[in-house]
Amino acid sequence: MLVLLLACLAVFLSSIAWPLKLALWFVLGVQMSFHLYRLQQQQWPSQRIGLRHSAQGWQLWSAEHGWRSIQLRADSMATPALIVLHYRCARQWFYRSIAIPADSLSQDSHRRLRVRLKFSRQRWRAVK
Repeated sequence: MLVLLLACLAVFLSSIAWPLKLALWFVLGVQMSFHLYRLQQQQWPSQRIGLRHSAQGWQLWSAEHGWRSIQLRADSMATPALIVLHYRCARQWFYRSIAIPADSLSQDSHRRLRVRLKFSRQRWRAVK
């Protein structure tokens, strides 16, 4: 939300024509209202809740699709404070991201996930 507010300020301070400024503010307002709505709902059917690694590779669980195989990208990052996963689901061409802060899991679970991500074999293999 802070980034969207800063974008609104940047549009205001820019030297573009007023009709374009109004159009950009409208787009930013729609984006902001969409994010506020999603924050209030907190029960999206596509919400990613579970992550596991098995013999079939990495899998992500959502209430809408159940367990789905994913392919992790090489730019996924695992630090003690935050894990950022960039992944692609099977039969999709675009990548998505998920952030897992350290306080969302127990300290031991977060550490084991970081270690698993850093040292798992074939973590970048394509999903089938």
